[in-house]
Amino acid sequence: MTRSMTAFARQESQQSWGGLTWEIRSVNQRYPEPHLRIPESFRDLEPALRDLLRKKLSRGKIDCSLRFEVEQKQQGIQIDTERARQLIDAAQQLAALSDNPLPIDSLEILRWPGVMQDAKLDMASVKKQALALFSTALDDLIEGRAREGRELAELINQRLTSMGLVVADVRQKMPEILAKQRHLLIGKITDLALEVDPLRIEQEIVLLTQKADVAEELDRLDTHLQAVAHILQQPGTVGRRLDFLMQELNREANTLSSKSIVVETTNSAVELKVLIEQMREQIQNIE
Repeated sequence: MTRSMTAFARQESQQSWGGLTWEIRSVNQRYPEPHLRIPESFRDLEPALRDLLRKKLSRGKIDCSLRFEVEQKQQGIQIDTERARQLIDAAQQLAALSDNPLPIDSLEILRWPGVMQDAKLDMASVKKQALALFSTALDDLIEGRAREGRELAELINQRLTSMGLVVADVRQKMPEILAKQRHLLIGKITDLALEVDPLRIEQEIVLLTQKADVAEELDRLDTHLQAVAHILQQPGTVGRRLDFLMQELNREANTLSSKSIVVETTNSAVELKVLIEQMREQIQNIE
């Protein structure tokens, strides 16, 4: 199932003590790049959060933020005296190294993460709720990526259909194009009233035909188009494989253009390259 790398999810949980809110945003990125913005009191959840992201997402820049709110009536003041003592000792050691030490500011000590704690909250239970809520938000994000991925796949399939029609049109016209070129070559020789060995004329026609022969390129274009359609139906990460096929399609379109001997095939090659570029831009967002 094709999934986009662009999505947004938001989950809230309101409790008697207050609430938790997770917001997760993801955008396209070649490799997985998670960013977590969480309160210091939830920092010990980070390994579990990163593990969930690693298991469920393969690519994309993912920004995750947690808002933790406690109602005023639930708030109390409790000081982690051991942490505060460690900070004071560290400040005194630094002061001893200074010629003009500043006094220790108690308010600054209180502002240090982890010194002041919520007195009436069971933080273990709150953290468990936060982790479960994150998992729900992540599932919502994945569903959003899958939904947009289906839309991207439909857009790409439309371009595949258009490219298939262009390839089929060139294939159908090639015999007529070569016949016209043969006729033009003979006509020029006749107009110039030149005495040319018929065998030499045939040799020139053979060379022209070989130069303009794009059957191999058309076959490879068809093969790559079928491969793209097949990969779009596969589970897991497919963006890099699709990106590689875009390079191969572009290579064949360039060869088709270089072998062109009439404006019709040149225009067809240009149309193919436009469609390939449109697909490539969409594929940059596919996981």
